[in-house]
Amino acid sequence: MSTGNAPPARSSSPAAERMRLHRKRRREGMQYVQIPLHKSEVEDLIRLGLLQREQRKDAQALQAAVLTIVYQALDGAG
Repeated sequence: MSTGNAPPARSSSPAAERMRLHRKRRREGMQYVQIPLHKSEVEDLIRLGLLQREQRKDAQALQAAVLTIVYQALDGAG
């Protein structure tokens, strides 16, 4: 019974998958940070037009809004 060219078995646990993604992102030069936002800051994102009111609890929409501010600041710094 030979496995020949079979790839190594991978764990399918959620923790193992998160670690694989973390290592992949780190190799690609990505660094992740958690940023606490007060509800008044979320309201400011809505006021600035970077976030829709119904997206106030949507983590991906909040991330996109905050990244927009970061990119704008970096563009203005050059």
